[in-house]
Amino acid sequence: MVDPMTFLTQLYVMVDDFCQSHLPAEHHPGPDAALCRSEVVTLALWAQWARFASERDFYRWARRHLQAAFARLPDRTQFNRACAHQQAALVAFFRYLTQQLAVHKATYEVLDSLAVATRNVRRRGRGWLWGQAALGHSNRLGWYEGLQLLLAATPEGVGTGFGVAPGNIRDQPLAETFFALRQQPEPLLPSVGAPASGSYVADKGFYGRHQHAQWRERYGVTMVCAPQRHSRDQPHPWPKEWRRWLAGLRQIVESVNEKLLHWLRLERERPHRLTGLLTRLAAKMALHNFCIWLNQQLGRPSLAFADLIAW
Repeated sequence: MVDPMTFLTQLYVMVDDFCQSHLPAEHHPGPDAALCRSEVVTLALWAQWARFASERDFYRWARRHLQAAFARLPDRTQFNRACAHQQAALVAFFRYLTQQLAVHKATYEVLDSLAVATRNVRRRGRGWLWGQAALGHSNRLGWYEGLQLLLAATPEGVGTGFGVAPGNIRDQPLAETFFALRQQPEPLLPSVGAPASGSYVADKGFYGRHQHAQWRERYGVTMVCAPQRHSRDQPHPWPKEWRRWLAGLRQIVESVNEKLLHWLRLERERPHRLTGLLTRLAAKMALHNFCIWLNQQLGRPSLAFADLIAW
């Protein structure tokens, strides 16, 4: 367990070292910004803790407690624009942390989709993220209007890549796009990460013998997931022992989802703009991986977030 300022200092040191050594220098006309890139990235990560009820709550806390460390805190709206401007840096730091956590040694990665609601499904009108969010269904929320987050994680819980799509997109086409982007990277979508060094494990929503064969041929992907119980293309259903074994492998991604939803405030996201959501998702994923890295340095369980900071 560390106190908040110690945690924040360690986070800033790592972020600053990364920005200085892995990112090109920033050049912009006009006077210097109130916060440098390292400070913006650090505060963007720090703001994701569920200890803060909202962005406004975080900024009130920052003005009370961080004026000594960040003497030139700007107006909150200006800070939000600065965070959006550093979205690429946040994604790059997330990917840097995956390298530090040696994800290339993972024998498999777990793939899962997670519903992210953007508004109450019963509200009338166009709502937030109109034209980008869509009506979908999840076991956790039931019917919801919003997006789907596709996430890949190692058996240790390290996030290796993520992407978002409208809530009505099914798991299979979502995974298809994910694998394609990993095989042939798109500079505008770096958050999906690098191809897994081993197999992928997923739930039955990703099942399809034809799709799995195509993924193996096109992207070199080996997918392991249980078939639907009454699937036509799987005449021999899996026995209970196999399903239990696969559920045990998949359990880690449920723990990762729980950290994102509750400890990093994803459950309370109600974004007005896709850019803001993607920026905060990158910050949440980077903070998640940083907490795992710090826990390992301290000799603690990787996903022990609850008592990591002595608030």
